Amino acid sequence: MIDQSIVWAVLLSIFFFAAFGQAIAGFGFGLVVMPLTTMIFGTKISAPLVALAGLTLYTINLLRYHQSINWREVIRLGSIAALGVPIGIWGLVNLDESIIKFVLGCILIGYAILNLIRPATSFVPSSRWGYLFGFATGCLGGAYNIPGPPLIIYGTLRQWERNEFRAVLQTLFFLTGLLTVFSHYFTHHLTSDILTLYAFTAPALILGIVIGSIIDRRINHTVFRWIILALIFILGLTLIFGGR
Repeated sequence: MIDQSIVWAVLLSIFFFAAFGQAIAGFGFGLVVMPLTTMIFGTKISAPLVALAGLTLYTINLLRYHQSINWREVIRLGSIAALGVPIGIWGLVNLDESIIKFVLGCILIGYAILNLIRPATSFVPSSRWGYLFGFATGCLGGAYNIPGPPLIIYGTLRQWERNEFRAVLQTLFFLTGLLTVFSHYFTHHLTSDILTLYAFTAPALILGIVIGSIIDRRINHTVFRWIILALIFILGLTLIFGGR
């Protein structure tokens, strides 16, 4: 039997490094934390815990990039994302956990492959496509706390400038995170055990943000991005095949 202190040390390390990566890359927190905590606690505990932690992270990062926010894109994407969040929560509550893990694993693998290959395309979607990507963002945020993949694909195709990219992502991450936390509250998922776990991991989360922000300009972002994507790919495989 694994010593409980080792479990807590692993949990703190997960939150620290995921927050560290998010501060540098602008994405990846939910994509890393959700599958790892799911392996430890299962989806029913991990989902509200990661939602709380993610909202904390996105609030802090939003303050860093608020001056570059494209409000037109935020309103377009955010309005429809708000409709997707409760649908994602419904799926989390009503679907079998093995199905949830399998779908999450497929999403992680597909996202990692797409970003590692980066197929060349000249297609620039109309802003109307934002409603489809926004809805997918809300659904994935509500179910898995990973609103990033649809937004990153859409922003890449729309050729957002780097700071604008980060600002829009953090704003929409904050919005979906807020709605997800409220949804977990009203469905009575935020139990005392969840709040205790959140309080325990919050210092590691904040420390990861602070250190990541300090060394953001001193790190090779291309190499770091490849490391994050490779980790996401491995986590996807683990979720699909680890429990079989």
